[in-house]
Amino acid sequence: MIDKEALETLFRSHYREMYRLAMTLLHDEAESKDVVADVFARMAEADRTEGASYLLAAVRNRCLNQLRNRSIQQRIQRFYLLEQEVETKSAEQLCEESRLLEQGIGQLEPPMCEQVIRLHFEQGMTFREIALQLGTSETTVYKYLRRAMHQLRQHLNNES
Repeated sequence: MIDKEALETLFRSHYREMYRLAMTLLHDEAESKDVVADVFARMAEADRTEGASYLLAAVRNRCLNQLRNRSIQQRIQRFYLLEQEVETKSAEQLCEESRLLEQGIGQLEPPMCEQVIRLHFEQGMTFREIALQLGTSETTVYKYLRRAMHQLRQHLNNES
């Protein structure tokens, strides 16, 4: 385990600079504090004492990971909100839209788009579950779903 005094010295001498960098990148006080604390915790677990350049690079990398994850989560939430929009329509309208939608799903390109749409909406699978089943990343699943949704919107708009 790393010497407690050495870790405390590093913390006192570099915390402000590390926190300032995290705040600049994340614009969130709590997340910035968490990132800095996480960097120190990982360093203590690894039983290493590093210089300022390593600490700042570690903070920057953790912040970039946070931003990437935040971006993906926001995009996923937007799609879930689209899923939850409900309109009242007559049974005939719903049947016609369902027929058009099924027709559009059958025409999706590439075929992976159809597979992702069916797994997500028909089987209720999460992005993570779909990614595991298809052997791909959650981001790739999101991109296929986005492409499929765009194609379906175009198909429905052209048929209306």
